[in-house]
Amino acid sequence: MEDKLQALFNECKTELKNIGIDLNNKIIGRITINIAKRNCNRYGCCKQELPDESSKYIEKIGRKYYVRYAIFKKHTIEISKWVMDLNNDIIKNTIMHEIIHCLPNCNNHGEEFKKYAQYINSKLNYNISRVGDKKQDLANSNIEIKKEYYNYKIKCKNCDYFFYRKRLNTNFTKKYRCGKCGGKFIIENGKFESKISN
Repeated sequence: MEDKLQALFNECKTELKNIGIDLNNKIIGRITINIAKRNCNRYGCCKQELPDESSKYIEKIGRKYYVRYAIFKKHTIEISKWVMDLNNDIIKNTIMHEIIHCLPNCNNHGEEFKKYAQYINSKLNYNISRVGDKKQDLANSNIEIKKEYYNYKIKCKNCDYFFYRKRLNTNFTKKYRCGKCGGKFIIENGKFESKISN
């Protein structure tokens, strides 16, 4: 499985180089890729280390100030095990998403991330977005969807987007907002059956 992941990663790097995004330069730093040790619902993640001090800036959110970095010298991409059972094009789409996070000013899903995603989507016919559609990707890969049970249903007050969780942070509604519209969440307790978690 690791060999397959490395081969797909190398294909992605070659495709990006062909459209002018070279990952083998000093600005981007070192990128390693592996399969996540934890089994989780997310597609993947990009962990960044060794921030470049020259890219340091201060960001104000509300009344607080945070130290941020635009460039990191070391990136570790982790792809979830279940993603490796999907079609190769979906795996590569996930890898591309995480590679974008390695680029300068792209360690979140902000404007720079969106610009790169749009550019790669238009040039290479990918479908990179902020979040994936697990249900659709499993169906496209002809994988049977398993039923799961959850203790919480989290629903947005504004747009009615909802998702399920087995465990929940006690301050969830204070800390988090809807990623689609920015609305507040309502939490329902109980035993919820879902074919798949979002």
